Amino acid sequence: MRKVEKEVADRYFKARVKLIVFLLAIGFSVSFGVVFFAQPIYESGLYMMDMPAHYYMAAQGAVATFIVLLFIKAFVNDWIDKKFGVNESRNEQISGGGHEH
Repeated sequence: MRKVEKEVADRYFKARVKLIVFLLAIGFSVSFGVVFFAQPIYESGLYMMDMPAHYYMAAQGAVATFIVLLFIKAFVNDWIDKKFGVNESRNEQISGGGHEH
């Protein structure tokens, strides 16, 4: 297994933590934003696909947002791994007990 410089490892960890905090902030905003604005949206009489807008946003929009966030996290994680030279298949081979000749 190759050694990684502490500075590079710290930058890698910091990038991963920033991504997680950013995505959690979006998830929190979506989760509680719909609840916070539900009453004004309900009172506006706005409908989406024959459902009250506040219900549709909570039942469909929040779930769709979380699914999109999962895909974004996967793509950005891959980009961060490539940027810092982390090779996932090599790590699996090492952790799985595989030997190189």
